[in-house]
Amino acid sequence: MEEQIQSRIIEGRNAVLEAFRSGKTIDRLFVLDGCKDGPVQTIMREAKKHKDTVVSFVKKERLDQLSETGKHQGVIAYAASYEYAEVEDIFERAAAKNEDPFIIILDNIEDPHNLGAIIRTANLAGAHGVIIPKHRAVGLTATVAKASAGAINYTPVAKVTNIVKTIEELKDRGMWFVCADMGGTRMYDLNLKGSIGLVIGNEGSGVSRLVKENCDMVASIPMKGDIDSLNASVACGVLAFEIVRQRLG
Repeated sequence: MEEQIQSRIIEGRNAVLEAFRSGKTIDRLFVLDGCKDGPVQTIMREAKKHKDTVVSFVKKERLDQLSETGKHQGVIAYAASYEYAEVEDIFERAAAKNEDPFIIILDNIEDPHNLGAIIRTANLAGAHGVIIPKHRAVGLTATVAKASAGAINYTPVAKVTNIVKTIEELKDRGMWFVCADMGGTRMYDLNLKGSIGLVIGNEGSGVSRLVKENCDMVASIPMKGDIDSLNASVACGVLAFEIVRQRLG
């Protein structure tokens, strides 16, 4: 674990270039804005080959702030602590277990502790994998790994460019989708059996409008307290285990 935490931030031109060329999954690349010299351009060419990498052009002050060594040479990369799976890997896992696919899809979860807790829940509820978006969401960081309590080693996490498009493609493969939203139907009154995708929204704004429109069902969790919502990872747990209950029934 320590090794993965240390390897997460990569600084300096040679180190970053080698990381790309060795096939490491690079989540983010920070480049000094306006820097046009040869080595940096070579790194940019490598970054373009890796469609998952999000590139940000920033001022020197930002790089200095991010740097742990003080020797960033105008480039800092963040490598994924863990490798991402493909969506196909998740289907293969379901097929190997002779089970209907059960996938948890996250619409812009930003808190690494929430993502880690959701991966842990996914594993314990028997979900075959988790799908996260490429942009505006947390990736597989060391903090996520720790919060997952080891589940990250067993539950595949795939990263996609467009959640709506992915849902449409999975519908073509016979999946149904349910998203969590306070204005939905009571989860106990929905049929959540079969090939199911559970969609959990952003911690603050919930499931985005387009994603919700593409879901077949909207589920609400009956609540009696004095506050109006559950933490995203807790909501995921409650709904995931309702799916488990219905599968057992």
